[in-house]
Amino acid sequence: MEITSSFSFPSQEDFNSLNFFQELNFLSPSSDHPQSMSKKIKINDFDHNPVEEILNKFLGVENETHPESKSDENHTLFDFKNQKVDLEMKDHGVVSGTKRVRENAAEKEEDVVEVGSGSGSGFSQQPLQQRRLWVKNRSNAWWEQCNRPDFPEEEFKKAFHMGKATFDFICSELESVVTKKDTMLRMAIPVRQRVAVCIWRLATGEPLREVSRRFGLGISTCHKLVLEVCTAIRGVLMAKFIQWPDEIKMEEIKHEFEILSGIQNVGGSMYTTHVPIIAPKESVASYFNKRHTERNQKTSYSVTVQGVVDPKGIFTDVCIGWPGSMTDDQVLEKSILYERANRGNLNGTYIVGSSGFPLTDWILVPFTHQNVTWTQHAFNEKVNDVQKVAKEAFMRLKARWSCLKKRTEVKLQDLPVVLGACCTLHNICEMRGEELRQELRFDLVDDEMVPEIVVRSMNAMKVRDQIAHKLLHHNYSGTSFV
Repeated sequence: MEITSSFSFPSQEDFNSLNFFQELNFLSPSSDHPQSMSKKIKINDFDHNPVEEILNKFLGVENETHPESKSDENHTLFDFKNQKVDLEMKDHGVVSGTKRVRENAAEKEEDVVEVGSGSGSGFSQQPLQQRRLWVKNRSNAWWEQCNRPDFPEEEFKKAFHMGKATFDFICSELESVVTKKDTMLRMAIPVRQRVAVCIWRLATGEPLREVSRRFGLGISTCHKLVLEVCTAIRGVLMAKFIQWPDEIKMEEIKHEFEILSGIQNVGGSMYTTHVPIIAPKESVASYFNKRHTERNQKTSYSVTVQGVVDPKGIFTDVCIGWPGSMTDDQVLEKSILYERANRGNLNGTYIVGSSGFPLTDWILVPFTHQNVTWTQHAFNEKVNDVQKVAKEAFMRLKARWSCLKKRTEVKLQDLPVVLGACCTLHNICEMRGEELRQELRFDLVDDEMVPEIVVRSMNAMKVRDQIAHKLLHHNYSGTSFV
């Protein structure tokens, strides 16, 4: 502790003067204290500290027989043994303080100095120095540049796979949920930056360390933001943008599919894709993807995403997160769509699926046996036209959100939240007319496995044969008799 005072220390001439030492009232040799007395006895006879007396003389304070006596308010005491300093000056204001020596850093968080009034009647505690929070210096220059109004639209689309207007729309929808308050330690991260961290991570699939470098945030902070924003998207926007069509909307969908394929009463196109994951610690066999492993000659683990889309490639139903070892028909049986159909809520509406799904009263699938007839071949072509809509939609889903093509770092229990957010963001982009850049397109491959029971209903077989004949004879199949 630095002690300041208005008095001046004695000069060298004062020290050379005999009167000066007499004024300090040192014990001089006398009959009461003979010079022959041992040093040990002389020291023991002192009932005070000479250093304390010298400093008290400097400050103009009368001597006290016992330092412990503190009856006089205008006193100055130096106790170096106990590491305490207690000063009080009558003529020059009061500086009365106590400095505690930090013997154990774990016991005390900060040094405290007590400052009292001139009368010494009260004390208040103030920090000797402000506590400092250690924060690593990180640059967010890249994000600041992207966030500028004059940042080029095309560059923004390359970074976030969506335009500025769509990004602003998502921020406004999530603002009430994502906004955080400032604290005494730091300013809250703005909503736009929070949403940008999540979308950029989903769009690029880059590791968290790269996200941290781009946005000037800690790696753990970026990971937390991605999950928080994905949770907000799933909780706030998913039910709003992924909905099973009502009757009016369903009639529009049926009409568009009929124009595309000639098949009546088609209410959706269904497809199942796999999202690669790191081998989980538990139930490894459940997530083992046999088809991908055989094709790629590399052990693969995955979770499934099953979805139904309308003619524009917008999801109307999704089933997310079942283990990759399950076949398409097994995943279907776990879905809400399957329950909805079994309750009779589809009302004669057909869902077109690939050969990985069974033929039921409400699912139309292509003929899979060998030596198909010309009529059956023509039917398969039209079913494939409808199937392409779903397959293209899933291709755009994975192309726009590249994290779905890589083995993700997200924990298995958090993965459904991220996948649900990706499907929701896909719908928002599709509804707002966000076109996928050509360089992002790729060939989507998901190996199909024919179910053990291909036909679940004999009536469904008759209906499919009738549809196939109708397509051929009404010239919807693209062929005609010579």
